[in-house]
Amino acid sequence: MSRRHLFQSADGLVAKALRGIVAYNPSLGLDETNRVVFDTAYTKSNVSIISGGGSGHEPAWSGYVGQNMLAASVGGDIFASPSTKQIVSAIDRVPSDKGTILVVTNYTGDCLHFGLANEKAIAKGHKCRMIICGDDVSVGKKGSLVGRRGLAGQLGVLKAMGGAAGAGGSLDQVYDLGVAFSQQIVSIAATLDHCHVPGRAEHATLDGDAVEIGTGPHNEPGYKKLTPAPSAQDLVKQILTYCLDETDPERGYVHFQPGDETILLVSNFGGMSHLEMGALVDELLEQLARDWKIEPVRVTSGFLETSLNAPAFSVSVVNVTAAAASCSYSAEEIKSFFDAKTNTYWESTTGSQSVRRSRKEQFVQPPPEPRKTIEEGKDLRIDPTTLDRMLRKACSELIDAEPDLTKWDTVMGDGDCGETLKTGASSLIAALDSKKLAAQGSIIAVLQELEEIVEGKMGGTLGGILGIFFVSMRNALEENLPLAQSDGLPKLWAKAVQTGLHNLTRYTPAKVGDRTVMDTLIPFSDGLLSGEFADGVHAAIKGAELTRTLKPRLGRATYVGADSSKGLPPDPGAWGAMVALRGLQSGL
Repeated sequence: MSRRHLFQSADGLVAKALRGIVAYNPSLGLDETNRVVFDTAYTKSNVSIISGGGSGHEPAWSGYVGQNMLAASVGGDIFASPSTKQIVSAIDRVPSDKGTILVVTNYTGDCLHFGLANEKAIAKGHKCRMIICGDDVSVGKKGSLVGRRGLAGQLGVLKAMGGAAGAGGSLDQVYDLGVAFSQQIVSIAATLDHCHVPGRAEHATLDGDAVEIGTGPHNEPGYKKLTPAPSAQDLVKQILTYCLDETDPERGYVHFQPGDETILLVSNFGGMSHLEMGALVDELLEQLARDWKIEPVRVTSGFLETSLNAPAFSVSVVNVTAAAASCSYSAEEIKSFFDAKTNTYWESTTGSQSVRRSRKEQFVQPPPEPRKTIEEGKDLRIDPTTLDRMLRKACSELIDAEPDLTKWDTVMGDGDCGETLKTGASSLIAALDSKKLAAQGSIIAVLQELEEIVEGKMGGTLGGILGIFFVSMRNALEENLPLAQSDGLPKLWAKAVQTGLHNLTRYTPAKVGDRTVMDTLIPFSDGLLSGEFADGVHAAIKGAELTRTLKPRLGRATYVGADSSKGLPPDPGAWGAMVALRGLQSGL
């Protein structure tokens, strides 16, 4: 895959792309700060549907905002989930009298951020629900705690739900349809080569005579490498067998009875020619009819959910009849929802418009953030010079570690971990340079700043985990300040860290041994119980080192099928957390 790009850096690229994408439709608005695209002409009396995820998958999800589809979308950095703050702002942009449904693909970061945003919306009085879509059969039923990951089958869910919402369906009806439809999808992807992210040095490649089957849309290696590359006919045969062989105990997810009505979705990951995509659809339809007695009643092919410039594709088959049996709508009604015309970018492929709005009118600013204050008597202070030195040392070491973290995350995940942590570290240094932070030695002020940085600039799984962790720590410090006087500061820190980890268990099942950031944070917490910060850091270092020997059990790395006996890099999230903690100790 070529490294050549029109834009040589990812800096500012997402916001620039969104400004261009919304230009075709004068009804669309853009909150650039939060990367929220929203329909200014949406009907408030209809259910509002919101989706989103990492950028680099265009037209997903900004290209699906419009009549009879999404009321709003929210975009993260390239291949990284949007933050909780961004998602909450999207919910606030398109309030509905009937309620809001968040639809998200099954990736840990997306589930964390959208789940927390859902809870915050409910706490604010919104009627809000959430659907998690997982359709990839390559993962299998065993060996992963997170279930099937999301592929382009989710776009079929959005199309059906959008049509139902546009037809005036109730919150219960649209939600039940979304759940039923999402559970009747089988998908798998195949890759001829990996994509290349603008500005990123690391670049996974495939040999010229190889195809990977079971790949993900974030450059994750596939479930199985086929060498030599099979013929197109044999590749399609394997793809359909993975999706439709109900005798496979690992992948028999959906049952198809004779006469069931189905929909076929074929998504171009970005680098396939239209010529080959047309031939691929023809081969799929031939084999479906001949070998599986399936003749889809609807076929959708094109750029549904891309992976930048990857020469790859995914295939999804949906059992509409079975979905109808699990909701209040008939198969005929579901087909009519799927057929409902939209004015989205996806359907307006020419990107033209008959009416123009000025860009100034289309781009909006979020409301100003309320000024954060610290309640008197609930602040924790240390020597300002020491605090500044500790924070700068932790940040500088994280920035220095970014190349290794990115390289390791490219091997086991989507490559964004190092850049995410570097963004957070650089933002904290900027806050220190502005003199607004650490001047009074306030730990609470630092945690507030970290919360703001994480919510506004750090998406992905790690951003979600750190966001919950910092909020919980701050609350615990404020509530348990007397411990500092009675038992000493280390005991207070131990209590705060334990509280943060406990609250994280509501959002992730990760524990020691699962090869995640928790392999650093939990030992750090246990080590602090001795009353010495150094003991906590020592335990964190051992935990991070141990991830070299562990098999992944959570997150995108579980899809790789890596063999730990061949030697793995450390988990980048665990290592990054360790580097930060080690830097704090060095500064101390």
